[in-house]
Amino acid sequence: MSDTNAVRLNAQVRIVGTGLLGASIGLALRSLGIDVALADASPSSVHLATDLGAGRPAHADDQPKIIVVCVPPDVTADVIEAELKAFPDAVVTDVASVKLAPLHQLQARGVDITHYVGGHPLAGRERGGAISARGDLFLGRPWVVCRDEETPAWALALVEDLVLDLGAVPIEMTPEAHDEAVGLVSHVPQIVSSLMAKQLEGASDEAVRLAGQGVRDVTRIAASSPELWIQILGANKDSIVGVLENLQKDLQSVTEALRDVDAPGARKVIAEEMAAGNAGVARLPGKHGQNRRYAQIVVLIDDRPGQLAQLLTELGELNINLEDLRLEHAEGAQMGMVEFSVVPEVRETLIAELTKRDWRVA
Repeated sequence: MSDTNAVRLNAQVRIVGTGLLGASIGLALRSLGIDVALADASPSSVHLATDLGAGRPAHADDQPKIIVVCVPPDVTADVIEAELKAFPDAVVTDVASVKLAPLHQLQARGVDITHYVGGHPLAGRERGGAISARGDLFLGRPWVVCRDEETPAWALALVEDLVLDLGAVPIEMTPEAHDEAVGLVSHVPQIVSSLMAKQLEGASDEAVRLAGQGVRDVTRIAASSPELWIQILGANKDSIVGVLENLQKDLQSVTEALRDVDAPGARKVIAEEMAAGNAGVARLPGKHGQNRRYAQIVVLIDDRPGQLAQLLTELGELNINLEDLRLEHAEGAQMGMVEFSVVPEVRETLIAELTKRDWRVA
């Protein structure tokens, strides 16, 4: 977290909603010495967030300069409207993962939204609630800020100061562009992950025991709350349906090709779909937003204390900068597999050095 001398937001902040995101924002701001007032429909939630250090209970005489609404999507517009009315001099922002629906609701009610600036941090965890909150949750993560032609420059600057103090990266987008984008990169992946995980429900114990990192990667977010996702998916249905229809067409093409893989052109269809996947994943930004591909190395380590620490220490001694790392346990064996990514030009030299040091490189 930033040094307190570098704090941009020198103002009282009110957080409405003390779940994962609200409490995480509170923890981060409190670490900077910022006065954080917490409000929630549930008094026990406020008490828990307070005990965790995310702020203090809100007082009737509070005068926040900025208010962050962190409530479920189906009540976001209601809470924004109430906060704008209760604190007319404050800027109100939110963290809802859909931006058009609450905006349209506010406009339909004739609410003056001059002091409302929509926001959405692209950060979260599979587990919710204040108990899962982390002050570093937003570090390096994109935070979309939605403005319109009526948004005062000072109000936009205040929200961006909040985002920067949280360690996130502010990205200005229109609500329309935001909803279309998250439909593709967040909402549809959630559906795909959940539907894949659903296939495991009736699988045999033997099949599940064989599960490796591939299926774990695909289903990692499938444990998310169905109640929350019903709201998100329903609010952004227009952006989601088109992507699902394209996905359905691609699945149908592969399915038909696999029905008779020896039919003329069948293998070509499969190869082209897989190659298109290669092209798509190559567009995903890597470390520091770079579109750079890395080489992977897998090292086998014994399942005992100190092994991973020793490996990382020796990588440091070799002056190797890791770009990514993940750990997987081998089924039925007392060992783990450490897969890490490095720049391609050091791969062969690193394998030779690790082998020389008696590490088992897969």
